[in-house]
Amino acid sequence: MKLFCQFVVATLLLGTAAIDTSAQTPVRVGWCVRTISVGAAPFAVAMKLGWFERDGIKVELVPVGGSTDCVKLVATRELPYSLPSVEPLAIIRSQGVKAKIFYTAYQGNIYGIAVPQASGITKLADLKDKSIGVISMSSAGVIIARALADEVGLNPDTDIHVVVTGEGAQTVTLLRAGQVDALSQYDIQYAVVENAGIKLRLLASKEFDRFPSNGFLALEETLQTNRKQAAALARGFAKGTVFAIANPEAAIRILWEVYPETRPTGLDEATALRESVRTLEARLANMKLEKAGVARWGESSETNYSAYVAFMQKWGVTKVKVAANELITNDLIDEINGFNSADIIAMAKAWKQK
Repeated sequence: MKLFCQFVVATLLLGTAAIDTSAQTPVRVGWCVRTISVGAAPFAVAMKLGWFERDGIKVELVPVGGSTDCVKLVATRELPYSLPSVEPLAIIRSQGVKAKIFYTAYQGNIYGIAVPQASGITKLADLKDKSIGVISMSSAGVIIARALADEVGLNPDTDIHVVVTGEGAQTVTLLRAGQVDALSQYDIQYAVVENAGIKLRLLASKEFDRFPSNGFLALEETLQTNRKQAAALARGFAKGTVFAIANPEAAIRILWEVYPETRPTGLDEATALRESVRTLEARLANMKLEKAGVARWGESSETNYSAYVAFMQKWGVTKVKVAANELITNDLIDEINGFNSADIIAMAKAWKQK
């Protein structure tokens, strides 16, 4: 088995030295938070192992303030692709922007409202007159906080106070100081807060838990004129996802190499690695296919999207009814899945940091 794994690694790495970098097309992708985080591990793995390059593209992640901005930048053609949540897409689609998610990256809901375990807030209705921290006002966390407040009969304009807490250490500082009562952020942010010693409790919304989260977005025109490029982008990400699930520690070490700024400072290597792996695993849990009951990487469940569309309209996130099939397409999924997952898994398990 060991010899087989070594053979797989050698085979998959073979040819990286022969890649013609001059033939690569630069592809900018909106990363819908202001800093690159452990969630970018699948991108880093694909970059390190030359998967994007062999398909003729050179990917650059462009940090953006939030999902709303990510959708707007695609709509205005300032970016060809981004990785936003679906809420701002549903809003802008009803305004006539023809864009679709062509790869669902996070099959499970990564968002939700969380409070410190010691908090007296035990249910969503307890958020009345409380402050809820979001990463930025263009983050999907704003939309979700308002929708969940509305779900339990609160007026999102007057009964809750949405405030910007930023990311990582900023959020931790404000939460620890009691300057914010709850958070409307997402899985990785919550893992970062818990790594800092603040245990959190999610306020359950059973209906919300089954909804999809972020996916690769592009204008329909882009998917027609640059189909091969879009498929290459998503395929590299899918392969990186398979690798990361199989060996999260290797994925983190590769992430640190590709994006050195993601390595925690002020910690010994063992602690930094342990906390980073824990954070990555929080995201990977929502990237697995079984979360949505789909069979192929990136496949969008129309049933799950339809349920979320109904939720968004019910609670006023969208004012006009938008059909799920206007937001998603599975047209590229066969091309995106044109690789052998078993080979990637074997490679990940045999990975040795050089």
